[in-house]
Amino acid sequence: MITVSLISLGCAKNLVDSEIMVGHLHRAGMKVIPEADKADVVIVNTCSFIDSSKEESIGHILEVHERRGLRKRRRSQKLIVAGCMSQRFSKNLPGAMPEVDAFIGLDQITQVAPIIEELYARERGTEAAPASFVTPRSTFIPDYDTPRFRLTPAHYAYVKIAEGCNHPCTFCIIPQIRGRHRSRTVASVVAEVRQLVSEGVKEINLISQDTTFFGMDTWEERPNPRTPVDSSRGTALTSLLRELNAVEGDFWIRILYTHPAHWSDELIRTIAECPKVARYVDMPLQHISDRMLAAMQRETGGAYIRDLLRRIRAGIPGIALRTTFIVGFPGETEADFDELCEFVRGSRFERLGVFRYSQEEGTRAGRMQGQVAAKEKERRWHRLMALQREIAASVSATNVGKTVRVLVDETGIARGEADAPDIDGRVYVPRELSVGSFARVTINGHHDYDLLALPSGETPAEYKVAKQAQ
Repeated sequence: MITVSLISLGCAKNLVDSEIMVGHLHRAGMKVIPEADKADVVIVNTCSFIDSSKEESIGHILEVHERRGLRKRRRSQKLIVAGCMSQRFSKNLPGAMPEVDAFIGLDQITQVAPIIEELYARERGTEAAPASFVTPRSTFIPDYDTPRFRLTPAHYAYVKIAEGCNHPCTFCIIPQIRGRHRSRTVASVVAEVRQLVSEGVKEINLISQDTTFFGMDTWEERPNPRTPVDSSRGTALTSLLRELNAVEGDFWIRILYTHPAHWSDELIRTIAECPKVARYVDMPLQHISDRMLAAMQRETGGAYIRDLLRRIRAGIPGIALRTTFIVGFPGETEADFDELCEFVRGSRFERLGVFRYSQEEGTRAGRMQGQVAAKEKERRWHRLMALQREIAASVSATNVGKTVRVLVDETGIARGEADAPDIDGRVYVPRELSVGSFARVTINGHHDYDLLALPSGETPAEYKVAKQAQ
């Protein structure tokens, strides 16, 4: 029996791809193990969104190669590089990384088992280049019955509702890697979610490059193709949310990766009227300066964004807003950055992340004049994060005394509706609460980005020590 170890890097969308690979390996009778040192095959599912993710991917690849070279018993171990980096640099990597046995792209994740069998069927000569199975244009989209083995804890799951992206953002390489936007059907997503809930999943995280574009690539769904775009925005996603809300069971639905250009009043109304949809919006805004938004080609302006936030907060009581911004984009002036800081201060986002602009090969922004120095990007990053830290502490303080519903992730650690897995804060709770279940707790304190619902006299530090000792 062939044993395989898979290292999954990058975002939740990449994690779903890894889960699909593991599902197909299991179906082919191969054994997936966590220890790379003991595996016959190691697959590194790479990320290539920004420079730091490329460096992390390359580091893992080289580490696997170096470690197998130190073990006589494992020098025959096969090393496969999959994912976004393989897809993005398909023409260059085989020549640049001879230590790799094969490269597979995004459309080969369902073919991983036969590719492994092919590698074993043919002996690679010492001078031969790595095999490349990458196809130029990605078109794959999973369905409800696509074999998959979840790598998340049993109580939550990611559901990829679409793949690819049609947006023209000048800083982003994703459309070139993952192809044009392509949506699943509502029926397909509902069938998958119904199955997950029947298995005991308590939180469904809807993901894609742009969840608000779901169904909009299928023009026949429009009441009239000549209807102005605004009147049809969000209709497919609202239909999906209402059908998911009707699925029997006790679970949350969380919407991640929305784009501000495709929000509608109907989407706001739908979230407000669907009790299973978490009061949480993940909407990367990237900037507020009209100059920067135009340079980024974000298809929105500052006035539109401010009005959208007002409508969302008014239409969905208790909503928590998560966003991300980019600092140091080419041409960003101190005035642009000051405007961004004032906007953040006034908007009081419950959750916020900041990226230092990464000059990516193959993007229009990468060729722009006015690239900002690394030292200046770092200064702006620290200033905006310090501002958000103050806001987050103030927002956390408003929760003290409230009773909230949480989902227990680990012993003594939970998340509220305002906290997505891995990226947001935590709620420290009594250790006797059952992992994987909902509970109601009263918030009696806060620490940095986390909330406390602890028995008197206990601290988060004690919980961290207890976890390390387990």
